[in-house]
Amino acid sequence: MSLARLCEGCLVSCCSDLYELLWRLDKHWQLSTTPSRSTCFFIMFWPSRRACKVFGVAATTTAAVVLGVRLHYRSQAGRCSSQRQLLGQTVVVTGASAGIGKEAARDLAQRGARVILACRNIEKAQKVADDIIKTTGNRKVEVRQLDTSDLSSVRKFAKSILATEKSLHVLMNNAGTLGMVEKRTTADGLELTMATNYFGHFLLTNMVLGLLKSSTPSRIINVSSSQHLACKSFNPDDLNYDVKAYPGFEASYDDSKLASVLFTVELSRKLRGSGVIANSVHPGIVSTEIMHKEGGPWFLRYIAAWPIWLMGKDAKLAAETLIHLAVSEEVDGISGKYFVDCKESETNNLAKDPELAKKLWDVSEQLVKLKPEEKHY
Repeated sequence: MSLARLCEGCLVSCCSDLYELLWRLDKHWQLSTTPSRSTCFFIMFWPSRRACKVFGVAATTTAAVVLGVRLHYRSQAGRCSSQRQLLGQTVVVTGASAGIGKEAARDLAQRGARVILACRNIEKAQKVADDIIKTTGNRKVEVRQLDTSDLSSVRKFAKSILATEKSLHVLMNNAGTLGMVEKRTTADGLELTMATNYFGHFLLTNMVLGLLKSSTPSRIINVSSSQHLACKSFNPDDLNYDVKAYPGFEASYDDSKLASVLFTVELSRKLRGSGVIANSVHPGIVSTEIMHKEGGPWFLRYIAAWPIWLMGKDAKLAAETLIHLAVSEEVDGISGKYFVDCKESETNNLAKDPELAKKLWDVSEQLVKLKPEEKHY
């Protein structure tokens, strides 16, 4: 018997049994010789056998499609095959209190690295750190506060790293947010989405670049998104939408992720021959807490999140390419590339323009007010 017919039969049988149960209960309670009002209410709104049959077929077909997409998408997902250990190495993961960052941090801790969780919510991050310590047995996991949308927070965090750490081998720029429905501006005068996803990581990377250089071989991973492919144009002179009207949540998010790819390209050029490599990554379609952050569109929280959760990757699987870029021997010497499912992938043509990448870098230095002592390239 096919799965569809089995489910259909079960649904029809359950409805028939409920009719029978309601009638027998009513008769047992001797309320009347005919069904009571309460029984009639249930019978009135309970679907007919034909409706149950149609619903059963539709539900089963939908479930089969969802399951098929889920299994296919996950079977195609890249997985890090490297067994490399990270004993004696120090790693910083931003946005590690949930989702992809948390799972990447757990894996790197499992490999023996000293892992610093750079997070906005200290209490939440400490619970994650405690869980990672418990599950990996690695006690070298700590939490420090970092809000990538706030440049003063970024500078404070970077200075704490430079003051306490003798080396830094992996910087994973993972923290992020979805685009805002309405334009929001930070205390630094930066558009919130661009500040969180790009400017904060641009400043942080520059400030710890000297430490990364002195710890070679070292790696920088910038989390982007395939959404950057949707960008048709990009104006580095209007990153805060002061000239052009705010384009909405989707376009602002796309712009911030294209900025991350362009940043990676120019960073790689500036680091050529230094022993530090930098690559960007699309982790895949995954439902994490980012879908529910304040300021994002309501339908992502209440509608789109469900099919993504059903058919997309989980956080652990989505973290695989980040881990691959952090540890794999296959990536040794590869820099300035964009990865999807542990393989190099094509970027937006805009990201292949070296002049655009350089322009973005120069403008970004001005907007984050990068000081001479914060430059290490």
